[in-house]
Amino acid sequence: MLLQFVLAAVPAVLAITLHEAAHGYAALMLGDDTARRASRLSLNPIRHIDRVGTIIVPGLLMLGQLLTIHRVAFMFGWAKPVPVDPRRFPNPRRGMALVAVAGPLMNFVLAWIGALLMPAANGPDGGSLGALDAMLATHPFVGMFLFYFILTNLVLGLFNLLPIPPLDGGRIAVGVLPLPLAIRWAQLERAGLFIVLLVVFVLPWLIDFDPVGAALNTILPWAFRTVFWLAGHDVSETGGGVL
Repeated sequence: MLLQFVLAAVPAVLAITLHEAAHGYAALMLGDDTARRASRLSLNPIRHIDRVGTIIVPGLLMLGQLLTIHRVAFMFGWAKPVPVDPRRFPNPRRGMALVAVAGPLMNFVLAWIGALLMPAANGPDGGSLGALDAMLATHPFVGMFLFYFILTNLVLGLFNLLPIPPLDGGRIAVGVLPLPLAIRWAQLERAGLFIVLLVVFVLPWLIDFDPVGAALNTILPWAFRTVFWLAGHDVSETGGGVL
């Protein structure tokens, strides 16, 4: 179990760190060097760690799942936000939306890179063996690491696209909505984290209603197939599965 915990924890730290670094570099490219002056343009995970969001919450989630279902099926967490000053952008609303897009985009690119590292292989009957199955059969530890790496990046990227401030999707929505509606939507940020925690944790526990989990269970298989297809793997029904 300890090995599984490590194989799941390291990809989570990498995904969160590079997600936040992407925000900082995007802001720098758009003219805001606040993150660089705050020493947050760094790939050092320690600079981005939030004690609760990066360690305690993901750690408890991973440990609970490993003890109950013996695998990690869902991850949730956050890092210290990279400081951004939208006043330094030519168009503050559009600039913040572009900075917000950079985080999930980085996660999707990382998931694709993980799929690229999976080898293609043939099964004993000559048919195509799923890329993940092939890696798990030949290099189980590396295969499990890459599976968690892809899973964590896809979940983090997709989850952050929920249109609720302060999630990236909420800030993207503020950047593209008409100004009066954008102002109202931005005001949700004061209660945004509470709304997210309510939907993700409280509702499933209180009334057995898990909209985020249901959405991820629907979207994740498609997302896995997509990144494996983009990596050149056969994801047809007859050509071997990815998951």
